[in-house]
Amino acid sequence: MSQTDRPLILAIDTATPCCSVAITEGGQEGGRVLAGMTLCGTVTHSRRLLTRIDQLLEETAVTWMGLDAIAVSIGPGSFTGLRIGMATAKGLAFAGNRPLLGVSTLTGLASSCSTGKEICAVLDARKQQVYAAFFRRSPFGKLEQMTQTVVVAPEQLAAGIREPVYMVGDAVAVYGEYWREVLGDRYEAAPAQLHLPSAASLGLIAADQLQRGDLLDPGSAVPLYVRASEAELNLAATGSGRLPQRETIQP
Repeated sequence: MSQTDRPLILAIDTATPCCSVAITEGGQEGGRVLAGMTLCGTVTHSRRLLTRIDQLLEETAVTWMGLDAIAVSIGPGSFTGLRIGMATAKGLAFAGNRPLLGVSTLTGLASSCSTGKEICAVLDARKQQVYAAFFRRSPFGKLEQMTQTVVVAPEQLAAGIREPVYMVGDAVAVYGEYWREVLGDRYEAAPAQLHLPSAASLGLIAADQLQRGDLLDPGSAVPLYVRASEAELNLAATGSGRLPQRETIQP
């Protein structure tokens, strides 16, 4: 294992159709990315995730025993993708007896933005909806989440924006032109390269969580869902089961 003030983190993000893995050293202040890889396409995460992790370990000459913790994106995002990422991270944490850390997908997106404006991290939730949360940087540069994570229609999100906002996330590619039209000069989009979730950002955030002792229990950890899954909705529609009550989640 590495020095405790610069932990080596294996980070996994499978919240979207893109599979992102990274190995980071240290936290957001003075940390660095040893290696990272993001792949987008139609291949399922389960078919390539472990292979990509092995590649990174080989490229960086980091051993499994050299890792200090495993970090994973906990959502919101694709239900299937989140389950694959969480199951893989839990298995690795159990097998290596390493701490498990969870980071909000939206926090990871917002952390890559350097702006004085309010940051709105948005992911395409399908069904004409987006997952969203608002963030702001303190005068000292610390990222702070200002709202709960919600799933809303793009129109509802725009209706609640009263001040200039910096938007980041894959939903910008889908609804960016609409938001630009209705928000006018209140709207600014992050550069295209920042719209995809990055495991590297997750790893640096997770290192700070590790220092605080903010860990997940590998035995009971589950992804954070903001709405019911398609399977749960279908179950409720058949009348053979009750739809679990859900609350908006603060990651």
